[in-house]
Amino acid sequence: MKARVTVTLKSGVLDPQGQAIEGALASLGFAGTRSVRQGKIFDLDLDATDPVSARLAVEQMAKKLLANTVIEDFQIEILGE
Repeated sequence: MKARVTVTLKSGVLDPQGQAIEGALASLGFAGTRSVRQGKIFDLDLDATDPVSARLAVEQMAKKLLANTVIEDFQIEILGE
C-alpha cells in the first residue's frame, strides 16, 4: 500500500523560503504571484494491506518524525497498491 504525506507550514508561521521563491518568480517575469508557501512531500511504500491501519501508522510517523507539529500541518493520502 502506498501513502503520501504532505507537510506545510501553519498559516501563521513565516516562510522565508517561500518568500525567496516568490521574489525569484517575480525576477523571472512571472508577475501576479501574491504568495508562495513551500512544503515537503513524503511518498511511502507500506507493507500494510488495510487502509485504516495504514493511515494510523502513517499518522504516527508524521507526528513523530515527518512533521514538526508545533509549526507544521500535515495531510495524509492513502493511495492503495
